[in-house]
Amino acid sequence: MANDPQPHPLDYGVVVHEAPKFDLAAYISNYRGRTVFRRLHLIASCSTVLAEEAARMAVLEAKRSSDVRNYLEAVALLEKVSKGKNLDHLLDPAWASQQEKKNVAETARLESELKGYKNNLIKESIRMGNEDLGTHYYTIGDLNNAVKAYSRMRDYCTTTAHITSTAFRIIAVAIEQRNWLAVQSQVQKVKNIQLKPEDMSRNQPKIQAASGLQQMSSFEYREAANSFLSTDPSLGDIYSDVLTSNDVAVYGGLCALASMSRSDLQTKVLENSSFRNFLELEPHIRRAISFFCASKYSQCLEILESHRADYLLDIYLQPLVADIYTKIRTKSIVQYLQPFSKVTLASMERMFGRPSMSNGAASGGDFLSEIVSLIQDGRLGARIDMEHGVLETVEHNPRAEAQQAALDMVDAFVREARLKLIRLQVINAGLEVKPPPKKKGWSMEQGDGAWDEGDASFLGPGGRDIMGNDFEGATSSQRKGG
Repeated sequence: MANDPQPHPLDYGVVVHEAPKFDLAAYISNYRGRTVFRRLHLIASCSTVLAEEAARMAVLEAKRSSDVRNYLEAVALLEKVSKGKNLDHLLDPAWASQQEKKNVAETARLESELKGYKNNLIKESIRMGNEDLGTHYYTIGDLNNAVKAYSRMRDYCTTTAHITSTAFRIIAVAIEQRNWLAVQSQVQKVKNIQLKPEDMSRNQPKIQAASGLQQMSSFEYREAANSFLSTDPSLGDIYSDVLTSNDVAVYGGLCALASMSRSDLQTKVLENSSFRNFLELEPHIRRAISFFCASKYSQCLEILESHRADYLLDIYLQPLVADIYTKIRTKSIVQYLQPFSKVTLASMERMFGRPSMSNGAASGGDFLSEIVSLIQDGRLGARIDMEHGVLETVEHNPRAEAQQAALDMVDAFVREARLKLIRLQVINAGLEVKPPPKKKGWSMEQGDGAWDEGDASFLGPGGRDIMGNDFEGATSSQRKGG
């Protein structure tokens, strides 16, 4: 059945003790559709501060939908976090069984209608029947059957609008399933469709946002940043069943910080008139990028750390926070060291502090271990003077490196020329070992017998064999054709 217990698609494994900066009711009101419950479920599962409030809201949200499994998950979670409080006014044991019966009846009705449409062979009716059935499956949480129904729609689409609508429906299901390959495939399919200008302008923000989300979740931060930076501000709330404009600002800003140089951050992010509309919704992201471009790395990292709890409670950012923050911190350390030949480890530790774990707590490792790891990985060109507690940069001489590269190229050329001269000398001296010649065509001798005129039957026109080869013993009349 659609609502049988299944492993949850998200393995949270994160506990957030710090209170986030957002108000839960205001935050969740920006979304609609199934993502509302999924976000509430994550917050209730991970936040010790908002667990009970989010679980209560999740129960109410589940009852407003038709997904029985979501309701059972929310009830179990609320009972876990409520610590024995009276929940009789929230729990409705009869609702699940009643809703399950309604779902089964509705599924049977839609399948019967679709069967009738197929018997009548009306393409548009069949397409709409599959669409209604897929939407019903998606609403009750049967995602696999929803994808199957939407996929069947494509065989009955007659316009580009139908194809685009089908692709977006499959994208929505694939995002909830975390099937990023399917998202990528459908996004590319929509990009290849020749749409009218008005349709293109309406779909472009959603396509760029979905593409950026897929790339970010696949750890392709540079590509994700470019996709989010290319998203048109007209996105507004038209894609709030997946993400909002605030999310685009946060995702795009963090991916850019993790993957772009300071010059690119300045020109492609801060000076991007289109993306500036998104940054105005999340001014702390703009401040963090501005501090990074101004070489004020400690202030940049402080802003990000202060919002770590918010990002750990985001359904798409949570698995990526540790990796993104590590990349930004590493970039900051490398950029900070560039202008100096020597820096004391104590001053760097005061500026950057200890590395943090995924939940924001200071890790057990010290700053020195982090620097050693960066040097060993080749990400930091420096060496440590333990006696004086100093980090010394390894100086690179571009002129000397260019000269050495030229000398290496000359040596390789001389060696290759010498080998070619040796080969010519060997050939001229007759010392070359030649392979035995290969016999071509039919042999003039067959066993101990001599060539017989009767064997000419094997020859084609012009005295040639079937491979087109002349025989030395063929007469001129045979070579002229038979």
